[in-house]
Amino acid sequence: MNELWVKHCGISHTGSFKDLGMTVLVSQVNRLRRLKRPIAGVGCASTGDTSAALSAYCAAAGIPSIVFLPADRISIAQLVQPIANGATVLSLDTDFDGCMRLIREVTAELPIYLANSLNSLRLEGQKTAAIEIVQQFDWQVPDWVIIPGGNLGNIYAFYKGFELCRELGLVDKVPRLVCAQAANANPLYLYYKSEWKDFKPVIASQTFASAIQIGDPVSIDRAVHALKATNGIVEEATEEELMNATAQADQTGMFACPHTGVALTALKKLRDQGVINKNDRTVVVSTAHGLKFTQSKVDYHSREIQNMLCQYANPPVNVKADFGSVMDVLKKKLSRNI
Repeated sequence: MNELWVKHCGISHTGSFKDLGMTVLVSQVNRLRRLKRPIAGVGCASTGDTSAALSAYCAAAGIPSIVFLPADRISIAQLVQPIANGATVLSLDTDFDGCMRLIREVTAELPIYLANSLNSLRLEGQKTAAIEIVQQFDWQVPDWVIIPGGNLGNIYAFYKGFELCRELGLVDKVPRLVCAQAANANPLYLYYKSEWKDFKPVIASQTFASAIQIGDPVSIDRAVHALKATNGIVEEATEEELMNATAQADQTGMFACPHTGVALTALKKLRDQGVINKNDRTVVVSTAHGLKFTQSKVDYHSREIQNMLCQYANPPVNVKADFGSVMDVLKKKLSRNI
């Protein structure tokens, strides 16, 4: 492709795009508390990144944070962030959807402010990534924007940002949006394939793209609106496809998260189908930093993932500590590049 770009939203305070929305939300909660509103703390259910952002900004504001996490389903790097920031972390024997149901019930009974993307303040912050994209292109709109989707608030936030720019006269159109889902957690994809006739939540299976391992997204209606308004598309990625795409991205100098691999897989499929053309200006949204998901990369490059070829694995070469052995390995390696 002549115009392929990656919008890296993981270069931020806690390493994901969730910072954009959480700084807005926590600022408003801080204001409400100063107005003596009865808010004892802020809570969220999370697959990892939301809890990291919430705990960091709450810590900065001196507001208690409460986090509901699905036990054994997020990376250690994600888990340690809210712990380090002093949040009350509840590790629950359920999936994200179960955590979401519980936090909604709890916040209905206790003076805890709900911080999930059900809250429109989050989307007001997250829409700024779309505004940044058109600003970075000197107010020219890309043809396509591909966004990983789990709870589905972010694709609506991007639509909202692009539409705001159009309404203000800064641009004259909005891009076509693509929502990319992991095949192991793909309720929106299945809904799209049914031509929007039959939405059914799914039981999300384990995926390396753990932040979008969600079977019953709370923002389904908003996501569908965004996709219909932009003549959008939904694609999916298998575990092998997303891990291979992540590895290929890393070979260009990135250090991509698995969710970026999901979006890149969607791009590849749409290019192969001729839907996205060679000259289309296309932006793939990278939602988090790869340093949050190092174990998946270790497993891939060690070829330790069951039933996966790991086509682009690059394991270290074990060599004896003598000059001759080192020279033999390097000559063999270099000969392939001549």
